Amino acid sequence: MNVRPATSDDLPRLKELWLAFEAEIPPPSYVDVDHDKELREIEEIVRDHVALLAFHEDEPVGLLLARMKGGRLGYVSDLYVTREARREGVAAALMREAVSRLGQAGADVVQLEVQASNEAARAVYERWGFRTTLVTMAAEQEELEVKLAHAAQGPSSGSVYVQTDDVASIERAVTQFVPRLGRSEHTEVHPPVNGWVRVEDELCSREPALLRRLAQELSYRTAGVVLSLGIEAGVVVRYVLFERGTLADEYASIPEYFGPLPPGDVVALAANPTVVGLLTGAEPARLRAVARTASSSRELPSPEELEAQIIDVLGLGSER
Repeated sequence: MNVRPATSDDLPRLKELWLAFEAEIPPPSYVDVDHDKELREIEEIVRDHVALLAFHEDEPVGLLLARMKGGRLGYVSDLYVTREARREGVAAALMREAVSRLGQAGADVVQLEVQASNEAARAVYERWGFRTTLVTMAAEQEELEVKLAHAAQGPSSGSVYVQTDDVASIERAVTQFVPRLGRSEHTEVHPPVNGWVRVEDELCSREPALLRRLAQELSYRTAGVVLSLGIEAGVVVRYVLFERGTLADEYASIPEYFGPLPPGDVVALAANPTVVGLLTGAEPARLRAVARTASSSRELPSPEELEAQIIDVLGLGSER
């Protein structure tokens, strides 16, 4: 295997490899690719920047395209190795040559982009020394409109309840895990009530996804039953029940408030009184009567009242 700079005579080979790359790792669905423009850019890179080809017995098996961005930043836009030639050091050889050439051009830092879903490539790049310095996030426009409209209606709040009397172990677990979620101004572990220790965290209370992560982590660490319970967007009452870190039951008072769901998911967000009763000791009939679902908030008690009723049925202690 050898690596050399590509010339204008190699353009057909480069274009063939680039098209194979795009077919295997297509861009996100919202990106419209202008193939003619992309291929013209390859011609420009061959002429003015860094274009490399890897060969095995005169057969092209990999390409790398790179350029300088400013005076100090080298940017690798494309790196591809055919399936048959992988795990043979081809990608590393291409990158070594590119890094050397970019360094000669004045680069102090080399940057590349990789799709979040391309876990194999990300693992290789991290092993070479690349670090995540910028995260690009995207969402469907309609989804954003819906969720931002809901977010504007009210704040989220919630707590985590751990089925234990061992406050000290929960305090240790919270101290170890909460910093990984982000900066919290206030975290408090309350004494047990009816066999439940309540954990309040300022950051997790505002972010339902983080509240669930905290609950699952505490369930995993204690090998026990843990519940996250709160009000999302000021409207939806939701609890998520974990046992040994595994989801046991989930309830949302308005299952499709944040957007349409498949019928099976809507059903799954109705409380399962039998499972909850077995894990918490709650009376299934009372939970079934309280943990109702509806298509709008008008069909239910206020979120605060509904949350208080669930707290009472589950024996979690006084409401927050």
